[in-house]
Amino acid sequence: MTLTLYIHPLASFCHKVLIAFYENGTDFRPVTVDLGDPGQAAALMERWPVGKIPVLHDAARGRVVPETSIIIEYVQRHYPGPVPLLPVDEDQRLDARLWDRFFDLHVGVPMQKIVTDRLRPEGGNDAIGVADARRALDTAYAVIETQLEGRTWATGEAFTIADCAAAPVLFFASIVHPFGSDQNNLAAYFERLLARPSVQRVLAEARPYFALFPYREAMPQRFLAEEALA
Repeated sequence: MTLTLYIHPLASFCHKVLIAFYENGTDFRPVTVDLGDPGQAAALMERWPVGKIPVLHDAARGRVVPETSIIIEYVQRHYPGPVPLLPVDEDQRLDARLWDRFFDLHVGVPMQKIVTDRLRPEGGNDAIGVADARRALDTAYAVIETQLEGRTWATGEAFTIADCAAAPVLFFASIVHPFGSDQNNLAAYFERLLARPSVQRVLAEARPYFALFPYREAMPQRFLAEEALA
């Protein structure tokens, strides 16, 4: 098999790439990496010394491709499927890239700050940093609410790389910092994402690992039950 994707099934950034692959029926071999295992971590570092996942290895072209957005664009260019996640039109492509980055940076980063703070040793928590992250999510939610007015997906009527980025970070962010009661566009968009078969498949594969999520007790029951989102 030409493509190997190094992942962890609970990582939101890995989910982003998996959604893109499942949308297009991309033929690949997933390899789960436990970064806490010295052997597995060393094997990943041989591919990408930064040591972060996901990482794609293309044996046919002799390429190692890191970074989620670059992986998705690389695969669309060299192994395209039926769903063009980066539009052909240049302005629409810029919009897709913009909102891809928005979800990664303005939802994913503060969400991860809140999650990882719970993993800090006793006495080492960063209350100010978490409060800042919650304010950042409030701002991001408000921006998304406005952006979604009259739109089915993040940039319009076509499902793009931006929606691949949105689904996993909104999934985890909605648990640690729920949407506002007046954010109806955002809430409806999130439900559309959850109904997408590619997203359902990713969450089904992640479900056995949900016990490892630091906010496991806050997860809605519908996320925990088999076939709950089908």
